[in-house]
Amino acid sequence: MTILVTGATGLVGARLLPRLVEAGVNCRALMRGGKAAPDGVSAVEADLLDPDSLIRAVDGVSTIIHLAAVFRTPDTDLIWRSNLEGARNLIAAAKANAPEARFILASTSNVYNADSPRPGREDDAADPQQAYPASKLAAENALRESGLNWSIQRFGFVYGDKDGHLEELPRLVANFKMHPAQRMSMVHHRDIATAMSLALTGAMDGRIVNIADEAPTSIYELVALAGGAMEPSSVPLDNPWHLHMDVSLARSLGFQPVVKTVYQAAQENLM
Repeated sequence: MTILVTGATGLVGARLLPRLVEAGVNCRALMRGGKAAPDGVSAVEADLLDPDSLIRAVDGVSTIIHLAAVFRTPDTDLIWRSNLEGARNLIAAAKANAPEARFILASTSNVYNADSPRPGREDDAADPQQAYPASKLAAENALRESGLNWSIQRFGFVYGDKDGHLEELPRLVANFKMHPAQRMSMVHHRDIATAMSLALTGAMDGRIVNIADEAPTSIYELVALAGGAMEPSSVPLDNPWHLHMDVSLARSLGFQPVVKTVYQAAQENLM
């Protein structure tokens, strides 16, 4: 079994790949520009925006884990080209050269509508307005319509393993004027590996699955954990379920987070 992983040097990929290798999985990393792959991983030089280069990348693979994405840039054209066109190219390469491969797509909780009347569920209608979640939702739809054996994992706010993501939160809070009482679904890198390992068994085939821990946490608490501070507020929330996902489907499929709360991560020095 050979698994192709895109986004191998990114926030998620750089932390997922070593865990897959440790579990004995034969991994191949899609790399650009002659970059070296992590230890224990073979590299294939390719570019998601160069369809011909993807033929060799997918040759002989049993699974594709598509993590590569662009976000938090003002270049919306780059976001759409990378996240949608890149996904379409990889899907086309898989259909033509590895049609039996399982295709696992990483997506985001940000696809859910801000004014949802409940925690976001996988079958909720969604119409995201920002380029990043809109492009990811479009990529999801392209995969679902591809005829491949697919699954989609929508991650909560990813953190841990010294990735620096949580530490960016005080700046993001200021930029987006986030309410301190807003709660976000969270997922530690260890549990992205937990979810991917489960998906490799086929448990998530043909499904969109929300992946998060057991305790959505307030922005106020998260900023404090990141070493920042923000003004408290008792003003009612306009959209109390924004960024909060229903994870009951994942639990029913056997997903059990190892890092159950961000406080556990802090106590065990996993941040």
